[in-house]
Amino acid sequence: MLLTLAVGLVITSTVVGGITWRSVRAETEALFDYQLRQMALSLRDQGAVAPEQADALADGDLDFVVQVWSLDGRTVYANRAHATLPDRAVLGGAEILVAGERWRTFGVLARGRVIQVAQPVRIRQQLATEAALRAVAPIAWMALPLALGLVWLVTDGLRPLRRVAGALRRRDAASLQPLPATGLPEELSPLVGALNGLLARLDQTLKAQRAFVADAAHELRSPLTALKLQLQMLRRAPDEDSRAEALAQLAGGIDRAARLVEQLLALARSEPGAEAASAPLQPCDLADIARSALADTLAAAQARGTTLTVEGDGPTPLQADPSALRALVRNLADNAVRYSPPGAQVQVRVQPAADGQGPTLVVDDSGPGIPLAERERVFDRFYRRDLGGDTLGSGLGLAIVQAVAQRHGASVRLDDSHLGGLRVEVGFPPSS
Repeated sequence: MLLTLAVGLVITSTVVGGITWRSVRAETEALFDYQLRQMALSLRDQGAVAPEQADALADGDLDFVVQVWSLDGRTVYANRAHATLPDRAVLGGAEILVAGERWRTFGVLARGRVIQVAQPVRIRQQLATEAALRAVAPIAWMALPLALGLVWLVTDGLRPLRRVAGALRRRDAASLQPLPATGLPEELSPLVGALNGLLARLDQTLKAQRAFVADAAHELRSPLTALKLQLQMLRRAPDEDSRAEALAQLAGGIDRAARLVEQLLALARSEPGAEAASAPLQPCDLADIARSALADTLAAAQARGTTLTVEGDGPTPLQADPSALRALVRNLADNAVRYSPPGAQVQVRVQPAADGQGPTLVVDDSGPGIPLAERERVFDRFYRRDLGGDTLGSGLGLAIVQAVAQRHGASVRLDDSHLGGLRVEVGFPPSS
């Protein structure tokens, strides 16, 4: 950065110096032309060179040469002898070459005489160059102090940023505390605030991830232990009937463990930042997805004698991740079948968007429902309601539903159902 600024300063100084050089030379040349013209016009108005003027014009230090001719070309007056005096007059301003030397002249006609004032171009250019150098010199002299001052200002201005960068560099992966925000310049405060916000979100995400891994390990330990015990019982079975019973218990244990692993994977895919959760949404039909998801639950519903119905008024288009939406519907239907008593009713309705509202998915069951005091906690991971019997699930179904809904900008609401059990209503935004 300092090198870039230094190069920029050099380029700027060079450009400014060049423009100043050209401008001063041009103005000096214009001033010399003005002096020639004024001197010639002054002599024209006088009509003759006064004696006191003749003495002044004959001064050897004077760069101007004054000549007066008659109309027939005779030299009437010359202020001083010069080896290469111009021998002809050109009215107005002109530049002529005499004996290899260029002259700048201005001639006027007055009272039958031609008056010409001339000046060597070499002297004009020398004087113009000296004037330009005097104008450019301050820029050259100030370039170094300006460069040093700029380096000091940039170094001093970047010191807080280097302090923040050093604080970040000294941290390890587990150090996610906020950066100090005191004593910072106003321009740097928004950056540090944004970094602190990012660190806070990372800390929250990592804590949630660690908690999830710890909970998952704890939850997997129990079914794996049960599988080992059931395997031992199978090995020790004294007869065929005992062996068949132990084998059935082992198969059930494997199914429960497989479902728990499947639910864990589904929840992991729905977490923010997961690759599957970052997939772009695409047009799909909520009614078709609901019918496809319920086909996976139909066998379990028939085994329990549960009536499972789906209602939909035609196509229900929305932007969504079809596989994630299918997992949402399947978990809602599976929970309704699992926690309702045998012979219960489960109704799934898909309502299209209307009156500024987005599509809505409603699942009603005739089960025991969820008390109002527990309706917030059921969305927590691994939270279970022990209703007795074999209805103890993984505790991840509604957590998956909420994660998928949040990804789609949808809301999940629990209410009492007209069937006597629980109603789960998932409302999608109109933009979907």
